[in-house]
Amino acid sequence: MDSVVEQAARALAVGDPLRALKGVALREDAPALALRGIAMAQLGELGVARKLLLRAARNFGPADPVARARCTVAEAEIALADRDLSRDERTLGSAVALLAAHGDRVNAAHGALVGARRLMTLGKLDQAEAALAGVNVVRAPPHLVASAQLVAAEIATRCLAPRRARACLEKARNAAARARIPALSAEVRVALARLNAVAARQLEAGTVRLLRLDDIDALFRTHAFVVDACRRELRAATARTSLVARPVLFELLRVLAEAFPAEAPRAALIERAFGLRRVNESARVRLRVEIGRLRKLIAPLAEISAGTAGFVLSLLGTERVCVLSPPSDDDGDALLALLADGQGWSTSALAQALGKSQRSVQRALGMLENAGKATWFGRGRGRRWQTSAFSRFATPLLLVANPPRG
Repeated sequence: MDSVVEQAARALAVGDPLRALKGVALREDAPALALRGIAMAQLGELGVARKLLLRAARNFGPADPVARARCTVAEAEIALADRDLSRDERTLGSAVALLAAHGDRVNAAHGALVGARRLMTLGKLDQAEAALAGVNVVRAPPHLVASAQLVAAEIATRCLAPRRARACLEKARNAAARARIPALSAEVRVALARLNAVAARQLEAGTVRLLRLDDIDALFRTHAFVVDACRRELRAATARTSLVARPVLFELLRVLAEAFPAEAPRAALIERAFGLRRVNESARVRLRVEIGRLRKLIAPLAEISAGTAGFVLSLLGTERVCVLSPPSDDDGDALLALLADGQGWSTSALAQALGKSQRSVQRALGMLENAGKATWFGRGRGRRWQTSAFSRFATPLLLVANPPRG
């Protein structure tokens, strides 16, 4: 490897793509093409980056399988950043295995980390966590350790495990400080800010309180009867019932919980659940039918009885009722609350869960995307939405056998 290529690789490793391009921008040999591809990816030109890396892999040829495997890993990471999940994951797995077999443990770990992030993006959190556990970062460069901890924190956050996420981010912060890469330290700060941000409002006994993820986790560990309007589900002790696909029942339960221990008027129930401001006999009949369905759903936990002007919620085993809502009544906050579970949501599913039109959901998602809070993957009808990840790229890929030293 000549000195110009090595200097460019060192520049990329510390997140300085412009300095890397100064040395290799006009060169067409395989190592220079690969470095140009990674530099362009770091600058946001993902389409150009993928083409350069594919050219580099062809130019390396079968005589240099390790370099080809590094290009495969880099192109896989760029495809992930470009929200293209159509590629065969076995291609990445083969490249990682080849790198490990040839002793390039840094790039092998990097490739495995890309695979874990891909699984996380697909909403396969259990598989992502298992894949991440297999990533060997023992004696790895600090930037790789920081990136692995960022992914671990992301998975923990999406699994609603804030204490574990906080511990991972503390390790990521320490490793990023050792790496002395400003962009990486900035990613850790952004992740910590998101973890410390207000995540919900709690309504209990007429009192509203703002909660962080740590507070929500603590609440879920109690025996309270929690109507969670963020995730559209009911939680009580170890029981967890999703009402995402049953928005009418959820709205009825929410009104009953907000009124607890008082009676929820029929007019309020009908307006919230059916969107009707005038109460007629047809609406009353429909309300009785839906209340009957709700009774069956929550039977092990609570009862619903008819009163003089409405219905009353009565609890079994606890006297504490809480309603969790998004931080504000804005459609964007409601969408972010649903997307926070890490699963890929279609616009139709989001519209059904929120009781909104698909068009209004699409507009709100567009605003969230522009603000960097939500992202999508897939094409056409297969497009799915989720919250933006802590990190867009796992690490700068190293195209040298040994990691550069400061």
